[in-house]
Amino acid sequence: MGAELNRQFVVFEGGEGSGKSTAAAAVAERLRASGRDVVLTREPGGTRAGELVRGLLHENLAPWAEAFAFLVARAQIVAEVIQPALERGAVVICDRYEASFFAYQGFARGLDLGSLQGANAVATGGLSPALTVWLDVDPAVGLTRKHGEDEAIRTGLEAVDFHRRVRAGYGAQMASATAGSWVRIDATLSPGEVADATYQAVISFLG
Repeated sequence: MGAELNRQFVVFEGGEGSGKSTAAAAVAERLRASGRDVVLTREPGGTRAGELVRGLLHENLAPWAEAFAFLVARAQIVAEVIQPALERGAVVICDRYEASFFAYQGFARGLDLGSLQGANAVATGGLSPALTVWLDVDPAVGLTRKHGEDEAIRTGLEAVDFHRRVRAGYGAQMASATAGSWVRIDATLSPGEVADATYQAVISFLG
């Protein structure tokens, strides 16, 4: 399923305070202004069930309970939002997806990556993004930006060492990814510069 459907599936990834949500929304708006059919969604969330799971993820769950909660939300958003949109030819921009799962639950929480990858493949039906846009920022900088935010789920409230492992997890995934399927954006740039850089990366990929 994934290889046939994912040509217009773009995911924005990044640690806390990287500005990925703002950048994803800006890119979606510019693509719509150019006449494209664009679906912008987020993970965990994007569906009624996913938003309920997002509420659950504010709790102090055991690592595997947390992982399975993310999988519930991801399975639902793929079935209800992402797959139907791709099937009709829309561009789908998702704020977080499987790379976050592997970075946070695998590299940072220490859960077995092979087990996470297998479970994720079942939940998504093998649907992976064609392009992952990684907004990279030093965790100390990102956490300062997020200070005082009360919407963050539990993973966003961990100590800086946890987020350093998350960042390393993103880097490892990019290093092993198929050439051209990931792009790294310096998230210390101004919001306008980040929006421009991410838009150029996405439009160059989509053509």
